[in-house]
Amino acid sequence: MYDNILYHLRKLIPSFIFRALQPAYHISMAWLGAVIYRFPSRHIKVVAVTGTKGKTSVVEITNAILREAGYKTAVSNTIRFKIAGESRDNMHKMSMPGRFFMQKFLSDAVKAGCQYAVVEATSQGAQFFRHRFIDFDALIFTNIAPEHIEAHGSFDKYLAAKLSIAEAVSRSPKKPTIIVANKDDKHHDRFVDHPFEHKVLFSLSDAAPFQLHKEGFYMTVRGMRIDSLLSGEFNIMNELAAITYADTQGISIETCKKAIEKFTGIRGRVERIEAGQDFTVVVDYAHTPDSLQKLYDVFQNSRRICVLGNTGGGRDTWKRDQMARIAAAECDEIILTNEDPYDDDPKKIVDDMAAAIADAVPQVIMDRREAIAKALAMAKSSDAVLITGKGTDPYIMGANNTKIPWDDATVVREELAKLKQRG
Repeated sequence: MYDNILYHLRKLIPSFIFRALQPAYHISMAWLGAVIYRFPSRHIKVVAVTGTKGKTSVVEITNAILREAGYKTAVSNTIRFKIAGESRDNMHKMSMPGRFFMQKFLSDAVKAGCQYAVVEATSQGAQFFRHRFIDFDALIFTNIAPEHIEAHGSFDKYLAAKLSIAEAVSRSPKKPTIIVANKDDKHHDRFVDHPFEHKVLFSLSDAAPFQLHKEGFYMTVRGMRIDSLLSGEFNIMNELAAITYADTQGISIETCKKAIEKFTGIRGRVERIEAGQDFTVVVDYAHTPDSLQKLYDVFQNSRRICVLGNTGGGRDTWKRDQMARIAAAECDEIILTNEDPYDDDPKKIVDDMAAAIADAVPQVIMDRREAIAKALAMAKSSDAVLITGKGTDPYIMGANNTKIPWDDATVVREELAKLKQRG
């Protein structure tokens, strides 16, 4: 209800006034939240994870390693909020909520006796100062690629928002401040250049030799073979990020191995849906051209049936033709469908994508459930049905801030059950 009131108020206030007042309002709220909850970050180790891709996965893998090492943890990310043994789904449609949320979350974690809080730190969270007045201990940097360009105004502004997180962590009064950074990303030096006391880099070469296979992959870290149930080279990097941070905390590679080999995956992140079918079904958040390409690469030896929309209305329209061309090059069957149109015309979003597909004729099924059902019905033995864009997003967002409750994985299971009943 409060969200709807704010949404309509924003429509009434002239945009130049709204923009002028925003920074002061948000930084005041961040400070007030810290005061009300008595600066809880001073009493717990706070690890921020930032980047374009892999944040949620790195948060969860880091959490798994810390727990294996015997620590009590809290987690805040796109999928969920967890404090000690209690976990609830993130229904906010944002990874780093505002209005005192982060300070209350940290306060509750301290009260629950947590020693670590691992939090997803986003560019839009930073844009609204939600990282301010949190005393961080460490930052894990995954990678940077174009994202949220329309929300920020340019890639440089998007990068600047991410770098403001590095600046905040490096200036934390808690010492030593730590950065763990992906050396393979060309922008990593911009993050490492901040005055951290402890700077540690990781690279894909740190996992060599490694091998991807149908059930996941194995890698070799510090002479130890680690088998993982996750898929794709990108998850090797995610696990390396978590292992590298764990090393700064004195956690052994043996403990990391135990945690990773127990780790079965993350909802909405290359999530395999198993219901007795003889083909692969995957639900994945992939919402950038690069992440879509990497997902499709994992299943390059299968006939790929791809269900995709786009990143939603009102933002990043530049992605539409790029993601459509990737699907055209990689998918054997393409079904374009609705995702999160917000105030845009959902058919226009799909039509923009269809226009970029030159050498194939995609099916257009605007009802997302029908699109998923069609893809599953088309699948044959050993095919891969790849449903992308939403992951664990709990709603389809429509005009005037309307929300339709949704979960791709649940819909897939329901439609697979119907297929099974029909024989």
